[in-house]
Amino acid sequence: MLTAIDALERLQIGNQRFVSGERQQDALPIQAQRNELMTGQKPFAVILGCSDSRVPVETIFDQGLGSLFVIRVAGNIVAPSQIGSVEFAAEHFGTRLVVVLGHTHCGAVEATLEELQRPSENQSRNLRSIVDRIRPAVAELLHTDLANNSEALMYHAIRANVRVAASHLRHGSDILEQLIRTDSLLIVGAEYALDTGEVHFFDGAPT
Repeated sequence: MLTAIDALERLQIGNQRFVSGERQQDALPIQAQRNELMTGQKPFAVILGCSDSRVPVETIFDQGLGSLFVIRVAGNIVAPSQIGSVEFAAEHFGTRLVVVLGHTHCGAVEATLEELQRPSENQSRNLRSIVDRIRPAVAELLHTDLANNSEALMYHAIRANVRVAASHLRHGSDILEQLIRTDSLLIVGAEYALDTGEVHFFDGAPT
């Protein structure tokens, strides 16, 4: 199993290939890959990302079958089921890297900012559950000068939401906390840029 640092480097190199358009070719035919994975999986990284159709995780990191353990939910929020999924991958597969992946122009973050500024009585209970998990990360931003600049507000809100989600994973699970204490797990935050295809690692990643 790759170390967290090696796994992070592999993701970064894969993303560079995606951005340049020089994607790697599979060494094995798809059928052979499926057959090889029938007996088990060893994903080298966990990605907790947004459900947005413009952010296909395996594609933007140029990875194939069995390489990534992907958890997708609108707004890349962290709820008990997401924490449990990360615990499962870390314990059962020995995966040593977790990436919380946000992205520019995130609709869930935008919806949360709109709800904070113009509360709606018609929002469904299910959508509200997502908004309520993003709200603590972004609410304070509306009390700063960012409230007067919608573009800057979105930029900082998206990154704040990623940071809070990553922190929640680091401190919301005894299992993950223990792995972090023993240097057996690294949790980082990143943002995918829709316009360039680049992934920027900005929270918890080694310099």
